[in-house]
Amino acid sequence: QVQLVESGGGLVQAGDSLRLSCVASGRTLSRYTVTWFRQAPGKEREFVATVLGSDDITSYGDAVKGRFTISRDNAKNTVHLQMNSLKPEDTAVYLCAARLRGRAYDSWGQGTQVTVSS
Repeated sequence: QVQLVESGGGLVQAGDSLRLSCVASGRTLSRYTVTWFRQAPGKEREFVATVLGSDDITSYGDAVKGRFTISRDNAKNTVHLQMNSLKPEDTAVYLCAARLRGRAYDSWGQGTQVTVSS
């Protein structure tokens, strides 16, 4: 099982940018599909972005498409989430999760708080 630790969250103003990192240990992350989710208070967990382990194809949730970019840094065993043009509705705890192809997500980070003020 791969261990994941998120970082990079913080308090920013609307329109600012942040880059989140999901750093892995214990396994080579490039083999895994890695997904960012977010959860705001009182709301269900929401899909943000994913990068497939098989071919690095990426996809995004409708709420972030065109503003967020997911990418791998295999040398650092890390997946980043670049978040631009942040909005107050992006405020949430952001979590990364990893799975091997055909399996359920079995590795989760502890989350990092992103707060966007208007």
